[in-house]
Amino acid sequence: MADIETFYEVFTANSAQLLTYHQVEVQLTFPHEGWVEADPDELLSSSLLCIEKTVENLRALEVDEADIAAIGQSGAVARAPGALALLRGGLRSGITNQRETTVVWDRTTGRPLHAAIVWLDGRTTQTVQSLLSKCPDRDKDSLKELCGLPITSYFSAVKLRWLLDNVPAVAEALSAGTLMFGTVDTWLVWNLTGGVNGGLHITDVTNASRTMLMNLETLQWDDYLCRFFDIPRSVLPQIRSSSEVYGHLVSGALKGVPIAGILGDQQAALVGQACLQQGMAKNTYGTGCFLLYNTGCKIVQSTHGLLTTVGYQLGPRAPVTYALEGSVAIAGAAIRWLRDNLGLISDYSEVETLSRKVADTGGVYFVPAFTGLFAPHWDATARGTICGLTQFSTKGHICRAALEAISFQTREILDAMNRDSGLPLRRLQVDGGGTANGLLMQLQADLLGITVVRPTMPETTALGAAMAAGAADGVSVWSLSSDELSHGATDTFQPQIGDDERDLRFDRWQEAVRRSRDWEPETEPATLPDARHRLLSSLPPVWFAVSSFLLLLLARELR
Repeated sequence: MADIETFYEVFTANSAQLLTYHQVEVQLTFPHEGWVEADPDELLSSSLLCIEKTVENLRALEVDEADIAAIGQSGAVARAPGALALLRGGLRSGITNQRETTVVWDRTTGRPLHAAIVWLDGRTTQTVQSLLSKCPDRDKDSLKELCGLPITSYFSAVKLRWLLDNVPAVAEALSAGTLMFGTVDTWLVWNLTGGVNGGLHITDVTNASRTMLMNLETLQWDDYLCRFFDIPRSVLPQIRSSSEVYGHLVSGALKGVPIAGILGDQQAALVGQACLQQGMAKNTYGTGCFLLYNTGCKIVQSTHGLLTTVGYQLGPRAPVTYALEGSVAIAGAAIRWLRDNLGLISDYSEVETLSRKVADTGGVYFVPAFTGLFAPHWDATARGTICGLTQFSTKGHICRAALEAISFQTREILDAMNRDSGLPLRRLQVDGGGTANGLLMQLQADLLGITVVRPTMPETTALGAAMAAGAADGVSVWSLSSDELSHGATDTFQPQIGDDERDLRFDRWQEAVRRSRDWEPETEPATLPDARHRLLSSLPPVWFAVSSFLLLLLARELR
């Protein structure tokens, strides 16, 4: 089932007009319950294909690819990886990929050692429990002062620890000194700049801040964190800023073009939405939902279940900007589940059509905790729940409940963000594929009680990467002064319900959340058993039966 896309998008500088693009679907696989994987080779090959096809499109528009000045790299939620460009006498471009998705490969062969483990993969439950056993009072927040993140299955260090413990090829490469680790940005840049023939092993501060291994203050790999996860620094990429010339492409239509920017997906959207001042925030609606709040140069440690992360660093000598982030694991993925698993809809757009046929959810509340709850709960024991079903309930009610679930989860995060920051947000800027659903945007405004602003061009993740690449020293075609960043018209959604109704519906949602929790035990097997494991697991009772029989025979002989 295709879940993400490789894409290359070209924008005109400053006006941010989409000039041309090409996209290719990338397959995700689900080998076991809760596991989500992608093929690293497919991520790379589809990226190369999109670059070539987009250059063909530019030629058709009579734009010479020789004018391309730089490539920049970022990350995307439901699209990964991808690319983009800026045009002002010449082109500046960037490539997008997911953040916490983890790739391991061999530096001598260049071959992946395992499938990429996608960010929402939940296989590491047992690994998390093992790590928590090393913490005082099993406190999942014991590392937050250093890295800003709780110990959960979400982040790259936990995924890498699982690979080292469970995949022999990865452990062998570590012993041989040939293991390389990276998020998708690292994997792509290494290959685009030469791979085994001198490829750059780098990442930027935003992606590094999602590994649990980077110190938020020093912006470098932290010795204590590396020891805690037992991960040697030798396998980690070099950390760079988000906007600088790193190296050059070694082949293809853009051979010789410098790579000039790397940003994590949500941070790229923060830049693309021009949330460059403290107190500004954006929410991206894709497979999941990600709300980032710019806290300026100050590290704000959340006490309400949010993440502290790097927002961006636009140059090696530029100050770093931090952010609070709230992460919802299942947003657009819930709509995909309605389509692919239940067959309630045949197309994403149909969920809005069906939802509009009913006045409300008919008392139905949907908690899509398929892989547990992310912020602000961080509860791996939760599972998906639909409450309030009656004979009156229709698929329209369930579809509308799914849209409300996305909005309720965002409200949970925004409430926590308001408490942490002390400055309640009055206006939320939104982007991502989910914003095409007008009913979802209206429900979001209703359930938040604030204005929701949607740009007419929703793919601001790609735009942010283009801006970072275009602003890099040596290729500058774009100033990131906020008063210069006008990205066209917007749609505005105002709340249409009162506080009493809003709070009553939210209270009912929270009751549904409580009923979804503590469904699964705290620990689960690291892998699902195959036939050999099932045989081995059956041996203890077999030996018990055999030994009991032998004891009976011995007792008879002794009589």
